[in-house]
Amino acid sequence: MPDFLQLGIRKEINHTLQSLGIVAPTSIQERTIPSVLEGKDVIAKAQTGTGKTLAFVLPILEKIDVEKSDVQALILTPTRELAQQISKEIKRMVENVEGINVLAVYGGQDVAHQLKKLKGATHIVVATPGRLLDHIRRGSINLSTVRMLVLDEADEMLHMGFLPEVDDIIYETLSSRQTMLFSATMPNEIRSLAKKYMVEPEFIEVKAKRVTVDVIKQVVIETTDRRKQATLLHLIQEHRPFLAIIFCRTKVRAKKLHDVLIASGYEADELHGDLTQSKREKAMKRFRDAKTQFLVATDVAARGLDVEGVTHVYNYDIPHDVESYIHRIGRTGRAGGDGVAITLVAPKDMEFLRMIEKGIQQKFDIQVIKGISIPNREDYDRVSSEQTKEAKFSEGRRKAGGNSAKPPSNRKPNNRRPKGNSGTTTRGRKRTR
Repeated sequence: MPDFLQLGIRKEINHTLQSLGIVAPTSIQERTIPSVLEGKDVIAKAQTGTGKTLAFVLPILEKIDVEKSDVQALILTPTRELAQQISKEIKRMVENVEGINVLAVYGGQDVAHQLKKLKGATHIVVATPGRLLDHIRRGSINLSTVRMLVLDEADEMLHMGFLPEVDDIIYETLSSRQTMLFSATMPNEIRSLAKKYMVEPEFIEVKAKRVTVDVIKQVVIETTDRRKQATLLHLIQEHRPFLAIIFCRTKVRAKKLHDVLIASGYEADELHGDLTQSKREKAMKRFRDAKTQFLVATDVAARGLDVEGVTHVYNYDIPHDVESYIHRIGRTGRAGGDGVAITLVAPKDMEFLRMIEKGIQQKFDIQVIKGISIPNREDYDRVSSEQTKEAKFSEGRRKAGGNSAKPPSNRKPNNRRPKGNSGTTTRGRKRTR
């Protein structure tokens, strides 16, 4: 296996990598870095936690011309947390390199402060689509000098409805730019975006034996909505995690669970869309510094956040799609470490559990904690079995053509986020390269 020097990374940056304990490139880095250095467009498909960030950051740093003060590289990300993380990673990598300046541009920051920074020499911009478009419309940023464009977590930008903004942003860049697209999955809309804006891209895919990271121990606990809090507190007491992220389906549920943990004497913070940017940053900093043990979050924290030392992930609410499950549990077991992911399921969640099992090609062993996660009664299994039979009966009727069949009364609608459009634009002119 080649080292970073052999891949074309300068010795100053290699020294920084070694000081951080990063000696050998991961598979995605080994395959991507040479192609990017050669100037090729790249589509990289790899599961979370494989080192995708350095796969594009390192070659970009090699290609920056510090003699020029304009924006040469643009990295688009779906969330402000990911924008912060990537910009911090870049700053770490250039500690021994003079002259390369990076700026993170995202919502929640003071606009005047961003405008002031944009007036200085900025070589790399890491941005979320909404705030970047705001600067484009203000005329405070010029993207016509961008030679390298990265679309990071492209499938998440699709899920969050950002593809129209991404389309508008790409329209402002050089047609001769080099484009890199990184994504865990490849929906048709992302393929269409790639076909529209990329030239003969090299497709790189890193596969694992299973879709999920092999080092993560996955556990499913059967419970009820009424018993979830007690079950989680029991598991926390039993596992004693060093750092843990607890995922909830909604902001209201995250707030309520955060209050329960605080009342139970645990050091915990919450992370969701109702918090100001300042509070979100403080919560993440406390968690990274291990000053808080638990981070209660909605899916805003599921993508791209790499916090060292996360030993446990708890799905307090089961995710309603396979991708969200993969990205949630990928917050642990990173960089070769071990991790545990525990998912709490009520009888009404069984359809989502089966969907996840099918998606990751893995069958779960469902466990119970009698008297805690389920009632210590002999008739509970019968009740649970009857609910499962009812769900299967309704599913069979729908497959047989009975679309009017009502779902079981204990099932809730699937509150998935709406997807964005296919990435096409309604403008009269079409960008070509």
